[in-house]
Order: sequence, then C-alpha cells, then structure tokens
Amino acid sequence: MSNKKITSKPSIRSKKPEFKQIIRIAEADLDGNKKLEHALISIKGISWAFAHAIRKSLNLDNVKLSELSQDDVEKLKNAIAKPQEFGIPSWIYNRQKDISIGKDMHLLSNDLILANRMDVRRLKTIRCYRGVRHFYNHKVRGQRTRSRGANVRGRTGATVGVVRKKLKK
Repeated sequence: MSNKKITSKPSIRSKKPEFKQIIRIAEADLDGNKKLEHALISIKGISWAFAHAIRKSLNLDNVKLSELSQDDVEKLKNAIAKPQEFGIPSWIYNRQKDISIGKDMHLLSNDLILANRMDVRRLKTIRCYRGVRHFYNHKVRGQRTRSRGANVRGRTGATVGVVRKKLKK
C-alpha cells in the first residue's frame, strides 16, 4: 500500500445543469425527456388545449421538461392548481358550472375520478334515462346496440356451440 493521494479530475458532467429524469406535478410522475405540453397531457384531467393555455399564460417555451428551472416548475404547479389566477379561460376547464357548487373548476386525477363517479351515482338515484342505462350497463350515448355491445340480447357469458357429431347420430 502506498501513501500516494489520489486526486480526481473534475467531472465534465458537473458543468452541465442537473438533468431531472422524472418531475412530479399534480400527483403524477412526468418524463423529463418529453416536451412541456406533451408531458402535461399525461396528467389525468389535462387536455392538449389546457396544456397549451397554461404554457401560453406562463410565457414558457415548449422545451423539454427537464430544461425548466425550479421556479418555472413551481409556477407550473401553481397554474395547474389554480388556473383562474393565471387568466386561463373557463371554457377550457373540465368542470363548468358544477352542479353542487355552481362554479367553474378544473379537476385533476383522483378528484376528477371521484366527481365522475358521483355524477353517475346522482343520475342513477334520480332514475333519469342515462341513469337507468348506467344501472343496467347498457350503452349511454346513443350507440348502436342491435349488433354491438356486451350486454345485447343475452349474449354474455360462456359461448354455447353446436356439436355436429351428435346431430348426425
């Protein structure tokens, strides 16, 4: 064993800004390699129009998500949480004139799932046409049911076939 000190050369990587592979925004892990608008679309409840409106209201370029500074990511989180404060028009929100509150809102991830579930439950309890269709697991939006769909004329469950050898005898 020698007593020589090992000196390490400065790494070339230390000069580059830190690359963030995964960025967590609105209870979702976003890929740092994707561009800003495309990455925001992967959050449940954010459409391409809403992602574009957020990017325009914050005056951000459509660069890779990992290239954004920490301040820009914080602004992004605030804009997604409270879009009213950033001048995003209410016609882009996914919950306009909410039935219980009466306000325009934009819901994300688990809140959106819960709100949709509560809407279907309300339709079922008031026994309207759509609620009855939901209750019996039929098509709700006027789709074809004569030859398509799972619960059509008893065509669910195990398939019953014809055995030809027994018929010939």
